[in-house]
Amino acid sequence: MAVLELDGACADAVDLAKEAALARAGVLEVGEHLEVLPEDVRVATHFFECVHPGYPGWRWAVTVARASRSKAVTIDEVVLVPGEGALLAPAWVPWADRIGAGDVVPGMLMPTSVEDPRLEPGFTGGENAADADPAEWAQTRAVVAELGLGRERVLSLLGRDLAADRWQSSEGGPDNSMTHQAPAECVTCAYFVRLSGNLGRVFGVCANEYSPQDGQVVTRDHGCGAHSDVEEPQAASITLAPVWDTITDDLGLFD
Repeated sequence: MAVLELDGACADAVDLAKEAALARAGVLEVGEHLEVLPEDVRVATHFFECVHPGYPGWRWAVTVARASRSKAVTIDEVVLVPGEGALLAPAWVPWADRIGAGDVVPGMLMPTSVEDPRLEPGFTGGENAADADPAEWAQTRAVVAELGLGRERVLSLLGRDLAADRWQSSEGGPDNSMTHQAPAECVTCAYFVRLSGNLGRVFGVCANEYSPQDGQVVTRDHGCGAHSDVEEPQAASITLAPVWDTITDDLGLFD
């Protein structure tokens, strides 16, 4: 790869480049000239410091050019570019990748993709879901809704496995200090409401308002101190000595 040679006329156009930077900068201000680099034949870029406190590390880049067999240098472009150590915004992340658990708030709509692997058609079992054409699947959903055949989509096996993994590792799972100090497991608690279907073999919902997991999914082997079999401690029966002894006969009057 050939090394670009810095054009002399373009390199000497420092004042012209700075005037262009000042006209473009406005309140952002232009500082000292930092360097000039060749971009192409008879094309170079001058870099000036941006001294505005809101743009630390940024630089004004002014590209100048000269036509063949011409001595006049003209301005090609003026931009503000980040330099070494410049303060930059975080990299942009698509919304679909940025949304996380619990991010849905009142008034927010979160569409579900027709190709979501966590779901499958409610009337087929899901074996044909991956092969369905999007347009055909949309028509099928409309027919299912019109005929009232139930839910258009249900959890797939993958969806159930993902949910089970989250719930197992949550505060309602078995591996936490609450469970380790509990007197018994949820499966033996009267407040444990078992889920239906395959998930019910492992999970249920706590219905005890005093438990920190009230209204949340818990595993059968989870536990807390509000188990229904915990009995209220009974006060010990204590017999006090009589204030006036009416039983002992020290004088033998009742012999």
